[in-house]
Amino acid sequence: MNTRTATRTLIFIGVLVILNIIASFFFFRWDLTSEKRYSISPQTKKLLKNLDQKMNVTVYLDGDLNSGFLRLKKATEEMLDEFKIYGKKNIVYHFEDPSDCENDEKRYENYRRLYEEGFAPIEVNEKDSEGKSIQKIVFPWAKIICGKDTAKVNLLKKAPGKTGYENLNISIENLEFELTDAIRSLTQKEIQKIAFLEGHNELPEIYTYDITQTLSKYFQIDRGIIGDDASVLDPYKVLVIAAPENKFTESEKFVIDQYIMNGGRVLWLTDGVKVSMDTISAYNMSPVLPSDVNLNDQLFRYGIRVNNTLIEDAQCILIPVAQGSKSGESSVDEYQPTSWYFSPLLQPVATHPVSRNLNLVKSDFASSIDFVGTSHDIKKSILLTTSNYSKALQAPLSISLEILDTPIEQLGLTESNIPVAVALEGKFTSVFKNRMKPKNIITSKEQRNESEPTKMIVVADGDIIRNDIRGTKGNMRPMPLGFDPYTGQEFGNRTFITNAILYLADDEGWFTLRSRELKLRMLDKTKTEKNKKNIQMFNILLPISILLIFGIGHFWWRRRKFAK
Repeated sequence: MNTRTATRTLIFIGVLVILNIIASFFFFRWDLTSEKRYSISPQTKKLLKNLDQKMNVTVYLDGDLNSGFLRLKKATEEMLDEFKIYGKKNIVYHFEDPSDCENDEKRYENYRRLYEEGFAPIEVNEKDSEGKSIQKIVFPWAKIICGKDTAKVNLLKKAPGKTGYENLNISIENLEFELTDAIRSLTQKEIQKIAFLEGHNELPEIYTYDITQTLSKYFQIDRGIIGDDASVLDPYKVLVIAAPENKFTESEKFVIDQYIMNGGRVLWLTDGVKVSMDTISAYNMSPVLPSDVNLNDQLFRYGIRVNNTLIEDAQCILIPVAQGSKSGESSVDEYQPTSWYFSPLLQPVATHPVSRNLNLVKSDFASSIDFVGTSHDIKKSILLTTSNYSKALQAPLSISLEILDTPIEQLGLTESNIPVAVALEGKFTSVFKNRMKPKNIITSKEQRNESEPTKMIVVADGDIIRNDIRGTKGNMRPMPLGFDPYTGQEFGNRTFITNAILYLADDEGWFTLRSRELKLRMLDKTKTEKNKKNIQMFNILLPISILLIFGIGHFWWRRRKFAK
């Protein structure tokens, strides 16, 4: 090597050293993927930088995993690595294989311990190269410990109707949200309050027990009436109005209106019709009457109309119906599953974080919703709709179980995607604009005619938040919200209501993490299996060929250069 070449080499090495020293004083990352796959949100970065306690994360997704779970494991590890960059010493994680035990007895004991702690396993059935079935137990969970508190994170999302690859993709999309949700719950210093309104025959506490228990992880939950004090709702981040049956007074409407004008958020769950399942039979016609709780003008001013309609939908729950049959000389009643068209299974709209990647939502006697007004200050979004085969019947009308005998093609279900739940965000106009406030109102604030930027969600079915009850007085037991006792399915009601309230209470934009979308670029399994050997040979031989070509070319170039 001559002096000139040595000098150039030393200069190059010196420049690299200087660049590395300079880079050590600055932190930057480049994510060149189109969907920013390897980036975390500014809200997450802020949360991690402000941590003042250590988060010890244990991930149980480890061991002998198939390609899908390995992908989820890798994504979890990459996400935690990203968290560690911003959280520094306050983020500590490790992976643990629950199956890595000395013998079967200890392995099953480990499984039992994790299950009792709330980490439900899943069974994965696979086939090896010889076609033999293999059953594996996988725990797709993470545990985060902060001091004496623990949070569980379910890493695997299972959306009905989705393939395994799609569910894994959804799980990876939600990793940042699920992990930050757990960290936020562990570090939350000030507990926000939400209120369930009473005084208008709203759903009793036992019928909202399940959602109350779920929300207590995030909020302090109170219940009560409004009264005449206009400031009574000020301490609450969200007001929940769940299936009122009696009319609101003008004073109560004023208190709610001014709560909204001052930035309050409301989840309205109000029925468009009055009907009871208990009065419906095959022999009696049950009346379906318009519901009026004196909120129509208020909701109309905010940009919403809950119609006095009854939704009929081919996509609905099944109910057991007695079928008369004969067995010898004795008559036997057999119960057959039959579609009950007035309990639609509502479709979540994938474009909004509240309803994205959500299971179908069970409803009973739902109504339709219309957007009204032309205000450009209000952003309006649809959250839940009917299926492509539905219809809105105008009340008053009568219904009975005779509809179960009607062929579906004769029902005229020609409407599609009828809105049943919507979200509104922006600046709202007061329903009391250019009106005097009620005389008995006690307030020290000036009446506002336009709101601060705020948001609300309106659902045209109060039963969406209602959990069923089993047992009788003294032995009453609330069922999970969205659980269908006949089919044993659990629909997305609990997740929808939880998402709705978290979205309403969110000031920092953290909840928008649920909108994250990673494009699923899937291989054709048939083609890959058919051409498996060719693909393997190509992947092996191509890099070797490139190296050989480069080596031969470099050798030829050097030989030609020095031959001169």
